[in-house]
Order: sequence, then structure tokens, then C-alpha cells
Amino acid sequence: MKIAQDYFKEGGSHKGIYLFVLRNDNGMEVSITNYGATVTSIKVPDASGKIDEVITGFDTLEDYEKEHPYFGVICGRYANRIAKGQFTLDGVTYHLPINNGPNSLHGGNKGFDKVIWQAESFENKDAIGVKLNYLSRDGEEGYPGNMQVTVIYSLNNLNELTIEYHATTDKPTVVNLTNHCYFNLAGCNQSIYDLVLTIDADKITEVDDTSIPTGKLLEVAGTPFDFRTPTRIGDRIHQVPEGFDHNYILNKAAGRFDRIATLFDPRSGRKMHVYTTEPGVQFYSANYLDGSQVGHSGIRYQKHCSLCLETQHFPDSPNHPHFPSTVLRPEEKYYQKTVYAFSW
Repeated sequence: MKIAQDYFKEGGSHKGIYLFVLRNDNGMEVSITNYGATVTSIKVPDASGKIDEVITGFDTLEDYEKEHPYFGVICGRYANRIAKGQFTLDGVTYHLPINNGPNSLHGGNKGFDKVIWQAESFENKDAIGVKLNYLSRDGEEGYPGNMQVTVIYSLNNLNELTIEYHATTDKPTVVNLTNHCYFNLAGCNQSIYDLVLTIDADKITEVDDTSIPTGKLLEVAGTPFDFRTPTRIGDRIHQVPEGFDHNYILNKAAGRFDRIATLFDPRSGRKMHVYTTEPGVQFYSANYLDGSQVGHSGIRYQKHCSLCLETQHFPDSPNHPHFPSTVLRPEEKYYQKTVYAFSW
């Protein structure tokens, strides 16, 4: 296993911004920059040994510094949506930037995806990786508390990309972190329709027309949202207006680290298992890509060219007391772990 590190020089303002390239002994390669704690590339062999890019992303820093659809970033302080950009905690109402219709999305106007993280690479007998740290100050994007955040990416020879998240705060706050990689195991120059997806969830959170949970939980049985058994995405996606952008309530026990989803490409033989400690996963089918984003190998990323499996707590949890809590207090430590495990 090897790590390469250099300035992320191609375009943009590269002062203090690095690109780390992790390579394992099986030909798998993961690239990470400390701008937005972003995974910029994941290259994976197929059954015949051919290596392809399996996520959307850019080759230049300049493209990441422009507005883009959160390709590969860490979303925070609160991933997903908070209704009307406000929540009340301990009797105090906090107001957040409105940046997604009437709601606040992925931490606001300058979330964790748009900041420079402190980064250092590491290597041990089992894995190589990058440790990233960021101090989100009290009042940043409207959120209370100085919150120290650490995200650790690691790659091993089992072809597992592990993401561990840690956070502490000096004042009660809310936190919901996730990674926003867009995957296509067949390559992002084609649709996800022939990919086969499994999600171990009996229910989703019902949402209104602005994608905010109503508070009601819906059974997936007998609906286009049922991926409890391996299902070709193209057989379901056209039954849902625009496509999927829904939070699945995972069947596993609270806090337990377990496999929750599998993605399979029959043509290449590539497979990706997803494991997490989180209670939910947002399945998003890249509904709003329109070809205006040009990424790796000059590919224009089109609608439904990729998908996200964002492990998370539920959207708008601070405004739904019956959802799993996203409150973090000074005496507590936030921790979650997600693994994307590839095979071919």
C-alpha cells in the first residue's frame, strides 16, 4: 500500500490545499483533498482487471471551488435538510441560511464542504489513510457551539474505504455528518438503470414537496421504494417523479455497525457493500444533474448517471422529537463509522 501527497495544483487557489492518493495492493485507488474533506476519485478494477473511475468528480481544484452538487464532500454541520432553516434547542431558536427552496441544506452557504481542513496522512500495518480536522466555531452558519470535528479516511487491502467521524462541542448543538460520493460501478458516462441495488429497510420517511419529512413513516412494501431484495434500479426509478431522493430507515439495531446496502453492476462484476452505524441512508439518484458539470475524462454528468448512498441521521431531526436525536452536548462525543467495501 502506498500514499502520495502533493499540492492540489491544477487550477484554483492551492495554498495549503493537498491531494492525497491512496493505493492498495489490489489496484484500488482513492484520492482525497483537504478542501471540503472531499473524495475526488475512486478507481476500482473490474472482473477482468480493467480499472475504471466509479464516482463523479473533477480533476482540478478550481472546479471544486465553484458551485457544484456536493461531489464527494463531507456535508456538515448538518447534512441533508432542516425545515425553514430553523430549530429550537433548550428553549433557544437558531436560524440557519436558507439555500434549498425554503430550507437549509448540507450546513448552509458555507458548510464543511467549502472549508480547508487540516490534514495528515498515516500508515499502519492494516491500512493507509488521511486524518482531517476542522474547528467549526460558535455561530458558524447559525449553529451553536465551538465544534471540533475529525474525519478519518482509510483504505486497506480488503478494498474497504472506511470513514470515521468524531466531534465534540463546548455548547449544546446538533450534528449530522455524511459523505456525498456519487457512485456508478459501471462508470459515470452511463446511467445507473442496469445497476442492482439492495437496501435493508422496511420504511422511508415521508416527505413534503420540499423534501422535508412530514413525520410519518411509510412502508416500502408494494411501492417503487422497495429494494429489500436485489432490484434493477431502472425497473423502479421511472415510477418515482424525477427519481429517488429519500431517507431509508434502516432495519438494524440502533448504533450497531452492520451491512445496510449492496450495489452491483452485472456487466463489470463490481460490487459495493455499505456498512454503517447510522440509522438512515439517503438514496439519491442524481436527479438534478443536467450535463453542465464536466468531470473526469471530460465526461458530462447527466441526470441519473450516478447515485448516492449517504449514511446519516434523518433529515430535519431537530424538529422531530420522535426521530433519533442529533443533539450533541459538551459531555458527549459524536462518533459514527461507514465502510464502502468493494469487490470484483
